[in-house]
Amino acid sequence: MQNDGVLLEQKDRVAIVTFNRPQRSNAFDEHMWVQLEQVIAQLRSHPPRAVVVTGAGKNFCAGFDVNPDNPQVSGLIGAVERRERAPVEALIRRLQETVDGLVSLPVPVIAAVNGDAYGGGAELASRCDLRVMDSTAVFCFSEAKLGLMPDWGGGPGLTRLIGVSRAADMILTGRKVGAEESLRIGLVNRVSQPGMALTEAMVLAQTISHNGPRAVRHALAVIRKSLELPMHAALDLEREQATTLIVSGECIQGITAFLSKQEPLFSDIEP
Repeated sequence: MQNDGVLLEQKDRVAIVTFNRPQRSNAFDEHMWVQLEQVIAQLRSHPPRAVVVTGAGKNFCAGFDVNPDNPQVSGLIGAVERRERAPVEALIRRLQETVDGLVSLPVPVIAAVNGDAYGGGAELASRCDLRVMDSTAVFCFSEAKLGLMPDWGGGPGLTRLIGVSRAADMILTGRKVGAEESLRIGLVNRVSQPGMALTEAMVLAQTISHNGPRAVRHALAVIRKSLELPMHAALDLEREQATTLIVSGECIQGITAFLSKQEPLFSDIEP
């Protein structure tokens, strides 16, 4: 699927989603939101084994395009002038639901943070399952500097990822956080050499893609829910998911290959 806003390509069993608006630092306007919704629908109907999200050019994503030529901006200005909540809430709901749609795909979603991630771009990356960051890139939850706040799900997403105090530091100051600090505080999983974030994210994705696809999906379902649930409920969920996985028979393929000292060839999950 090729267009000038969001690109979708497949490499083996991994899907690559590229925000392709480098002239605006890959900031999202109405056109890009529509395209991302279409890409998510396609991925949901035919899920790969992993998804890698990245940006074209020198930046990962600058978040929401606040320039006047974005139709969403004129709509917001009118709503603010009239002090109308409904249009503003409807827009935020759409943005949150779209980001939710991406990061809730039933497969691991990996952010290849190839360059600076500002505002909503930082939010989106923080909500992925895994993050590989270019050593020269920065994260910046910059919304407060514009009299705004995270509204793509980045507030709760970042807090669950790095904790209350560190999230407050980043969001309330709007300061830039480089790769070394991002790795130290658990904001990213790996730091790549300059220009290698996508390559290293693909290695990570391919490693995951060779494991049992049902095992990955069921384990991921537990990982994503665990912080939301009390321990007893998380254990119940793990038991339910593990039982379903074992009954699927995927482990027979894996154990048979292991005993035969061969690489397992796991069957795909039918859409």
